[in-house]
Amino acid sequence: MTAPGEPRKKKGINYSNAWAETRQLLRRYKTPLALGMVLMLIGRAAGFVLPASSKWLIDEVVGKQRADLIPMIAIAVASATVVQAATSFAIAQVVSLAGQRAITEFRRRVHARVLRLPVSFFDSTQSGILIQRVMSDAEGVRNLVGTGIVQLIGSLVTGSIALGLLFWLNWKLTSSTLLALAMFGGVMAYAFKRLRPAFRERSKIYAEVSGRLGQALGGARVVKVYTAEKREEVVFTRGAHRLFRNIASTITGTSAVTTFGIVFIGIVYLLIAMIGGRDVIAGRMTLGDLIMYVFFIALVTIPVMQLASIGTQITEAFAGLDRIREIMQTPTEDDGDATRAPLPVADGDIAFEGVWFEYREGIPVLRDVSFVAREGTTTALVGSSGSGKSTLISLIMAFARPLRGRILVGGRDLAAIRLRDYRGQLGVVLQDNFLFDGTIAENIAFSRPGATMDEVRAAARVAHCEEFVAQFPDGFDTVVGERGVKLSGGQRQRVAIARAILADPRILILDEATSSLDSEAEQHIREGLRALRTGRTTFVIAHRLSTITSADQILVLENGEIVERGSHADLLALNGRYRQLYDKQYQLERDQFVNPGEDFTPEPAATGSGDPLSSSHLRSTPSMSQ
Repeated sequence: MTAPGEPRKKKGINYSNAWAETRQLLRRYKTPLALGMVLMLIGRAAGFVLPASSKWLIDEVVGKQRADLIPMIAIAVASATVVQAATSFAIAQVVSLAGQRAITEFRRRVHARVLRLPVSFFDSTQSGILIQRVMSDAEGVRNLVGTGIVQLIGSLVTGSIALGLLFWLNWKLTSSTLLALAMFGGVMAYAFKRLRPAFRERSKIYAEVSGRLGQALGGARVVKVYTAEKREEVVFTRGAHRLFRNIASTITGTSAVTTFGIVFIGIVYLLIAMIGGRDVIAGRMTLGDLIMYVFFIALVTIPVMQLASIGTQITEAFAGLDRIREIMQTPTEDDGDATRAPLPVADGDIAFEGVWFEYREGIPVLRDVSFVAREGTTTALVGSSGSGKSTLISLIMAFARPLRGRILVGGRDLAAIRLRDYRGQLGVVLQDNFLFDGTIAENIAFSRPGATMDEVRAAARVAHCEEFVAQFPDGFDTVVGERGVKLSGGQRQRVAIARAILADPRILILDEATSSLDSEAEQHIREGLRALRTGRTTFVIAHRLSTITSADQILVLENGEIVERGSHADLLALNGRYRQLYDKQYQLERDQFVNPGEDFTPEPAATGSGDPLSSSHLRSTPSMSQ
C-alpha cells in the first residue's frame, strides 16, 4: 500500500462517466435550474441599467442641463437595483438550495452503495478514501446543479451582450481590447489547465493522509505499546508536507494569474485612455459613451475571469462525479437479488460440495472442501493458522463466493438465494468484536433495532453482561466509546454474544467467541451458548477445546483441506492431527501451570507448518488454536 507521503500514479478524468452522471443530475433538477436561469437573465438585464444610465446622466443631465431627467434616471436605477437584489435572493433560494439538496441526495446514494459493496472492496480500499467519496466528492455537485452552472451561462450571456454593445460604441477600441482580452483568456486557460491536476491531486492526498490519521488514532494503543509515535509522526509529516507542496504550487499559480489580471486591467484602461480619449476629443464619442464603455468593459472582463474560475470548479465537479460514478458502477453484493429466489426461513442442512477458493490467482486457500452440517447441529473448525478456517466461515456468511463448487442451504444453491434474506437469518460473534460509539443497550439491539428493553436485558442475562453492566453508574446507558474502547476485551465479547442472542438467528457463527474470556466467565457463558445453539445450525472456530468437545462434528483443516472429521472422542481415538494438536497444547498448558514463572518457548509443530497455538491465549482449560 502506498504511504500517504508517497506519490501515486495520476489518473485522468473519465469524462464519459462524469458527463453521464451530469446528464442525470441536470434532468433531475431541470425545474429549479430553468427557474434559476430565468431569474439570472432578469437580474443580468437589470444590471445593464446602471451603465446605460451613466451615459444619460453625463451627456443629457450634465452636458445639456436636463434636470428633468434626474427623477426618471433615479427611478430606473433604483428599480434595477431592487430587481437585481430580488433575483439574487431568489436564485440563492431556488438554485443554491437545489444544489445542497443534490449534495445530500448524492451523499445518501453513495453511502448506501458503499455499504452494499463486497467485503473484498473494503479490504483493498482505505476508509479515508471512502469517506472522501461520500463527503467531499459530492460537494462538487453544487457547481453543476447549484449556482456554478447558472453563473457560467449568465457570464456567457452578459459577456456576449456587452461585447455587442462595445462594438456598437467603438469597434476600433473594442477590437484592440478584444485582442488583449483574448491574450488574457489564453493565459488563464493555460494556467488553470496546469492547476487542475494539482487540485485533483489535492483531494487524493487529503483522503490518504486523513485515512492514515484515522488508522493511527483508531490504533492508538498499538502505536503506544510499540512506541511507534515517532514513526507515525514521520508518516503523517510526510503526507502533510506533500499536501503543503501541492497547496503551495496552486497558491503560486493562482497568485500569478491574479497578477496577470491586474496587468491586463491596466492595459485595457490604458487603451481606453489612449484610443477612447482621442475619439472623445475628435467628436466620434461623447463623454457619456466613454464612461458607459468603461462600465461595459467590466461586464465583459469579469465574466471572462469568472469563466476560468467556474471552469475549474466544474472540472473539479466532473472529477468528483467520475470517482462517484466508479463507486456507483462497482457491483454490489446483492445486485442480483431481484432475480434470486426468496428465502423465508433458512431451514435444512448446509452443505459444501467440492468448494475451491483463492484470494490470489493460482494460490488456493480452500481445496475441494466437502461436508454437510446437519440442521440444528454444531460444526467446529480447528487447525493451524492459515489453514482456511476463517475463509470457510466467510463463505458461509457469503462475504465471498466459491471459485468452484457450491454451497447449499436446505438443498438450494446459496448463489441463487437472495442475499439479504439469507443474511437476515445469521447471527455472528467474530474475533474482532466491533462495537459502535453508543450505549451498551444500543450495541446489543443493533442486531434487532425494534427490540424492547426487556428483550435486550434477557439477551444480556444469557451472555452474562449484567454482571459488569451493574457496576456502571449508567447501567445499559453506558457509552462504550469508539470500537467499545471503554470496555475490556471480555466485556466487549459478551456484548457481541448478547447481540447475536438477540438476533435469534437460524444460523449461528462463533469465531473465537470466548477467546477474550477467562475460565470462570467462559464457564458461565458456556451454558448460555449451549442453549443458544439448540435448534440452530452452528459453526464454531474454537480456540479452546471446552467450546467444541460437545460439537456434533469437528473438521480439522490443514492447507485448505479437511484432513480429519468426527466427534471429539472419535478424533482423539484416531490419533492423528487433532490428537497431535490436543496433546501439544495440553502439554503446553500443563508445563506453564506447573512452572508459571519459567520462560517457555514451544517447539514448532511436527508438520512444519508452524505452531498453531499461541501461549498468550493459554488458560487452565485445554484449548485449540484457530
